[in-house]
Amino acid sequence: MLLFRNYVAPSKVEGLGVFTAEKIKKGAQVWAFDPTFDRLIPTETYESAPLFLKEQLDRYGYPCPDRPEFIVYEVDAGRFMNHSDTPNTDFSEFGDARALRDIEAGEEITCNYGDFYKEFELLPNLSENAKK
Repeated sequence: MLLFRNYVAPSKVEGLGVFTAEKIKKGAQVWAFDPTFDRLIPTETYESAPLFLKEQLDRYGYPCPDRPEFIVYEVDAGRFMNHSDTPNTDFSEFGDARALRDIEAGEEITCNYGDFYKEFELLPNLSENAKK
């Protein structure tokens, strides 16, 4: 669950992104796992889901780092956070994400998907490295 006022808007990174509506100080907690807003979907449910739901989860979900039998699907705007090889947040400790630097109001919030999705670099056309 995102822990700051935010909004979704067109992104220069890709599609839509999540932006902060307030200044965030370096080191501030920006996200915490909260089962009220972050759903754990069993991978067996994913496997038996209709194609359109699998596509939704492929786009906006990710394997749970500490419970591989689940996929995390964020119900709040966190699902619109885009990847960056030079992110402004650190998601390397699942359940607790922090600002890597001061982030100004109106700035897009980005993270490195590889911090919590170890197979991310294997996915085509998602990483900035893959585009080079």
